[in-house]
Amino acid sequence: MSRICNLFSGSTGNSIFIGHGGDGILIDAGVSARKIEQALRDIDSDISKIRAIFITHEHSDHVSGVRVLASRHKIPVYATHGTLEGMEQDGNLSSRVKSFEIPSGGVEVGDMLIKNFATPHDARQSCGYCIELTDGQKIAIATDLGHISEEVRSAITGCGTVVLESNHDIMMLQNGPYPYELKRRVMSDIGHLSNAVCADELCRLVKSGTTRMILAHLSRENNYPALAYETSKANLSGNGMVENIDYMLYVAPVFGGKSIVL
Repeated sequence: MSRICNLFSGSTGNSIFIGHGGDGILIDAGVSARKIEQALRDIDSDISKIRAIFITHEHSDHVSGVRVLASRHKIPVYATHGTLEGMEQDGNLSSRVKSFEIPSGGVEVGDMLIKNFATPHDARQSCGYCIELTDGQKIAIATDLGHISEEVRSAITGCGTVVLESNHDIMMLQNGPYPYELKRRVMSDIGHLSNAVCADELCRLVKSGTTRMILAHLSRENNYPALAYETSKANLSGNGMVENIDYMLYVAPVFGGKSIVL
């Protein structure tokens, strides 16, 4: 059985579980080791099943639990060169953590092949991931990106399951409590993806064969799960696509997500 679960999602912490056969990986570990261990038990998995942790970038909501989790359970950590440098500088790695730069051909973990692709974000060398399973399925993880670059689009096209950022509603952000400079950062080409841009990309993805889509990394201050969901659903419906026939659409909760069987 193959499955995916957003254990945690949003500015307070991020971690995604992907399981295939008897092996599992985590994409990011941005909450405490204790919380991740419990979250895995809650979905009938266990930290002993985790063979590797893959990091998208060095921001704290993606790495704060890595050092303890990886050292406690002897789990290897993979990331880009720039991300590893940032984690080392910020104290999120230690001599007890085995960390590796992702090779150009990707990393094999059990019956999964994990490849990375560059994402446009205000980090040292951020990336997303494409996971290829031996049964032919492909999963893409693309969050924390200011726009859909050609590299991102090329990587996620053709994936049956896509986790895509739907961070904020533009009007909520513009009229919300964030200071001006933070608003500019979020809306920049290296910030975060809006509901509207996400919705447009989902239409293109469904047309290219994607059937499962998970909206992730929603802002607590500038979004609502129902708003992100309805923005994407309305755009998909307006383009003639029918939910549960042409596609399935999910919203990743802040914590406690359920497994989606692939």
